[in-house]
Amino acid sequence: MRYELHYWPGIQGRGEFVRLALEDAGADYVDVARKPARDGGGPRALARMLEELAPPPFAPPVLVAGRLVLAQTANILYFLGPALGLAREDEGARLWVNQLQLTIADLVNEAHDTHHPISSGLYYEDQKAEANAAAAHFRHERIPKYLGYFERILEGGGESGAGLAGEVVTYADLSLFQVMRGLEYAFPNAMRALAPKIGNVLMLCRRVEQRPRLAAYLASPRRIPFNEDGIFRHYPELDAA
Repeated sequence: MRYELHYWPGIQGRGEFVRLALEDAGADYVDVARKPARDGGGPRALARMLEELAPPPFAPPVLVAGRLVLAQTANILYFLGPALGLAREDEGARLWVNQLQLTIADLVNEAHDTHHPISSGLYYEDQKAEANAAAAHFRHERIPKYLGYFERILEGGGESGAGLAGEVVTYADLSLFQVMRGLEYAFPNAMRALAPKIGNVLMLCRRVEQRPRLAAYLASPRRIPFNEDGIFRHYPELDAA
């Protein structure tokens, strides 16, 4: 099957979690909005597509698979997991990986809200004082709590290649890798300080980025760099000690 991924073309955002799964599996897909405007790509084409779909999704990412149209990152990955070999097919295992993914989604939302704690409709400059307070709490309380949880799940895996759901690499492992790289970009000081306590998480990230197809993707122009328009933004004042 050829998949169509619809997401904003200039940022990794939530679409990157879907891209990582498709790239790791070597899936046949097109990142529609990144095509030239003359070929039906670009942000305007994406906005039109979102308005025309029925029933309408709230926001991208949107995945089109044949006649099936799916939105919400965790929902898309729950569908893709077994098809791409990134989740087992039995219900209990699928639900566990989905649970992990939803927890990662909570972390992603909290990371975004460090620089937009009042409203996404306001510029960062309009809420800097509130962002400083939110980021301090996020660095000192929330990052250690989330990553400590994943560290506990991974304890005992060592170098065996075990992931969050056991010996099979799942899309939740790829998503945790993405979150870690995002946090390292946005909060390098905080993440360096936390590193000694999350050795298993860091080991998992190294294993993920060494997977052949994913390594090729990460080194290619298809991988959009982190930037200050996405979820993970590096504002030095928000990473103060």
